[in-house]
Amino acid sequence: MMAQYLQIKEQHPDALLFYRMGDFYELFFDDAVAAAAALDIALTKRGKHLGRDIAMCGVPHHASEGYLLTLIRKGFRVAIAEQMETPEQAKKRGYKSVVARDVVRLVTPGTLTEDSLLDARRHNFLAAYAELRDDGALAWADISTGELRVMPCTRLRLGPELARLAPREMLVSDTHAESLRPVADDMGAALTPLAPASFDSQSAEKRLCTLYKVQTLDGFGQFSRAEHAALGALVDYLDMTQRGKLPLLHPPFRDSANDLVQIDAATRRNLELTQSLAGGRDGALLQVIDRTVTAAGARLLERRLSSPSSRLDTILARQTAVSFMHGQNRLREDLRDSLKEVPDIDRALSRIALDRAGPRDLAAIRNGLTQAARIAQVLANAECPPLIEQAQQALTGHDQVLDLLDAALVAEPPLLARDGGFIAPGHDPDLDDARTLRDEGRSVIATMQADYAQDTGIQSLKIKHNNVLGYFIEVTSTHADRMLSEPLSARYIHRQTTANQVRFTTVELSEMETRILNAGARALEIEKRLFAQLRAAVLACADHLALAARALAEIDLACALADLALARNWCAPRLDNSRAFAVTAGRHPVVESALTRAGDTFIANDCDLSAADGAAIWLLTGPNMAGKSTFLRQNALIAILAQMGAWVPAADAHIGLVSQVFSRVGASDDLARGRSTFMVEMVETAAILNQADDRALVILDEIGRGTATYDGLSIAWATLEHLHDVNRTRALFATHYHEMTALAGRLTGVENATVTVKEWEGEVIFLHEVKRGAADRSYGVQVARLAGLPDSVITRAREVLAALEQGESGKNPKAVIDDLPLFSAARTPAPQAPQSSPATEKLARINPDELSPKEALDLLYELKSLSRS
Repeated sequence: MMAQYLQIKEQHPDALLFYRMGDFYELFFDDAVAAAAALDIALTKRGKHLGRDIAMCGVPHHASEGYLLTLIRKGFRVAIAEQMETPEQAKKRGYKSVVARDVVRLVTPGTLTEDSLLDARRHNFLAAYAELRDDGALAWADISTGELRVMPCTRLRLGPELARLAPREMLVSDTHAESLRPVADDMGAALTPLAPASFDSQSAEKRLCTLYKVQTLDGFGQFSRAEHAALGALVDYLDMTQRGKLPLLHPPFRDSANDLVQIDAATRRNLELTQSLAGGRDGALLQVIDRTVTAAGARLLERRLSSPSSRLDTILARQTAVSFMHGQNRLREDLRDSLKEVPDIDRALSRIALDRAGPRDLAAIRNGLTQAARIAQVLANAECPPLIEQAQQALTGHDQVLDLLDAALVAEPPLLARDGGFIAPGHDPDLDDARTLRDEGRSVIATMQADYAQDTGIQSLKIKHNNVLGYFIEVTSTHADRMLSEPLSARYIHRQTTANQVRFTTVELSEMETRILNAGARALEIEKRLFAQLRAAVLACADHLALAARALAEIDLACALADLALARNWCAPRLDNSRAFAVTAGRHPVVESALTRAGDTFIANDCDLSAADGAAIWLLTGPNMAGKSTFLRQNALIAILAQMGAWVPAADAHIGLVSQVFSRVGASDDLARGRSTFMVEMVETAAILNQADDRALVILDEIGRGTATYDGLSIAWATLEHLHDVNRTRALFATHYHEMTALAGRLTGVENATVTVKEWEGEVIFLHEVKRGAADRSYGVQVARLAGLPDSVITRAREVLAALEQGESGKNPKAVIDDLPLFSAARTPAPQAPQSSPATEKLARINPDELSPKEALDLLYELKSLSRS
């Protein structure tokens, strides 16, 4: 057996080998050591190999999915080796023959299909990057849904595109693996190098034609050699990991970068579109706006949010669908009620295609089509916009497969086909006959037991069954002599004697056992055959079912966005090809949601970056904690929401199409690459200045703060001038360098704005209101006091600030600092024990629980009198 294990393991050196032995998957040698540590399970040993103990651990077959999920999340790949024959079949080849085993599947982060291993509301993308000379392409697939797309992609665009897709695994040629590993690591994708042959464009084209059973791919679009190579590598890898059982992949769709708003990785991270800075969905925009009720609708929402469109016709079609649902309250609620009953058709189809499906996957198709028919009927009586009308049409025409599944399946089928009992009575006469014999056999056994009890006069006689003897008659040992003596011994044949019972059989019982066992096995074989027929019928119309699944997701998303807009009082933005950007009473959706839960109100603000020609930049000043970063982010989010087709959190919005969104907000370092906070800031700023066009929307916060004051001011100043003169973009630029407010008088496209505060009795009150004009100062010392800095530090800071402000006009700041007396601020005195007084001594002797209300009032007057004395 170990020889077989080592032979299989040699073929998969980079994966943990799950070696099937009966009801367990066993792991040996180094695999066992690694798996035991990762899974926190016992590590044992089994025999010796080359004189050393063989480490071993195992997991139950029926619970393996949970262990697989843990291993995949920890970066492992797993090869599943199943028994390809029964032990009985192996023995026919020789008494000591080892049961034949082979790897039936390679489980990797990008090739998961089981519901228990996946997040139902997120895609699980496998990506492939191909590079042929100066031509590059990125392809990606979600084999759990059949999604397959490709686009031209240079190395410069690879990082931003991976940030948009967030693939779990990326395939590259091993000749490029090391140079691309940092990009994959940054995006959290497992990198899988493949031989260059997997990326051969000619072989790839043949591979794809074979997959789709076509002579040419021209019917799917025009693809470059690099795109063929990326798609072909995906198919080759899937063929290898799925052992020839390719998933149901939709025809490849060619994406164009020009059709999408370009958002780089840093901007996605800063804006927290789909994932918060802390990790996970909590606090991200996606979590706040997701009101979808189906898994497919949730995945579509994430795709739209991650990839806002830059095509006006596409955006307006989506927005019209949302507006239609917004105005149809009764219709929308009826649709959402029906959509809640829609299962995940895409993922059920994928498992059916991979032959990993069970009866419940067929039931998911049936239930999904049943709800689709109801939804189509509801929409048939409404005057729907084009996008909803197309979706409604895709929901019809499935009567034949629906009728077949409805007639064939029981209402609640079991999980596994081998359990049987999923085919409805009356669907197949042969199955009904076999079931009748099987089920009536039980009653026949009961009748036989009563007859035998009467015949022998032993009322305690029982007919039982086990896997060794089959059916047998059992009596207690006290009745054994009667059964073994004439005339009963002629009919009752002795089988076995145990400590307390004696077991017998009869010719009639043996014959009935054969009939019953054959009937049960025959019924199960018929059900398996019918399952294969149903599976084939579903796959025959898989393309139409996939269109229905997409239509249901489209309807769900339109209803969800309409429901969101109605509940949050959002407005429908006006979009056109102008360079307008006018938002009235805009709000940050995530911050507003958090404040609403806390019972507080969000302060809305206007923003106007409209410009017929040239730049339109607001230079935003004001103290920390006043809301500058929130204001910057909310306007970027409003633009993204508008161009994904949603309504936006504002009273009114007019947005000329945005081609790119750039954000440089917050402080972070990248120690792994040796980058300080300031270096990261400069790299991100450089990316903006080098790429932003006149249709971009840029938000910049505190450029230059990570270095010396004059260096930072000069960098911020030059950056703003470059945005104005060269990029000519729409931008919000927040800064604490008040000297920069002078640029509003020198650059025609720059306007000052500030976040207002109010001082009251030495305290600073944040009003969170943005108005035109410049801030008079930064209020940094006041904010530091709110943060809890010691009084001595605050006092000293005020002295230094006053001296610097007095010396601004003519004295060098260094000279001002040199003139300050060292340690002049009074030290905070050490806390002293409070002095006693008649009042405190009186209080020390009182037990409040023993006072009546009258006594408590008298005591209060007494204490007041003592405190005066």
